[in-house]
Amino acid sequence: MTEKPFWKTKTLAEMSNAEWESLCDGCGLCCLNKLEDWETGEVVFTSVACKLLDGDSCRCSDYENRQATVPDCIQLTLQGLREIQWLPPTCGYRLVDEGLDLYWWHPLVSGSPETVHQAGISARGRTISEEGLDVEDLEDYVVDWPMRVGEEQR
Repeated sequence: MTEKPFWKTKTLAEMSNAEWESLCDGCGLCCLNKLEDWETGEVVFTSVACKLLDGDSCRCSDYENRQATVPDCIQLTLQGLREIQWLPPTCGYRLVDEGLDLYWWHPLVSGSPETVHQAGISARGRTISEEGLDVEDLEDYVVDWPMRVGEEQR
């Protein structure tokens, strides 16, 4: 009899820090700049990535110190997860919280950090860095693909 993986047997609140961190699939979508309409609260994604996002791995290049460099970087918590409406529909945290399973391409399922890119879920090859970009120009880079990734798999 095979033991079930931790994300099928534990709630997010029961997970160790290492288990929690491993739920990140490395898509990089959280690291895209977003714009919020102050009147409606609607949030839209841009294709402009945080200066710390490694465009190839779609991981933070300085994860441990990211908040010192990028003070408004989100530290995802259980409470935050339930309040943040812009998490992509394929997000491992979101899926587990909703009682759903991880997709085949998630590194915990596939065993490889490359499958999230091979499946076309990640930001790899779709972004530009925020460095040198004027914040006033962000509207020129609004995209909708981050909320549509994985549609054919749902």
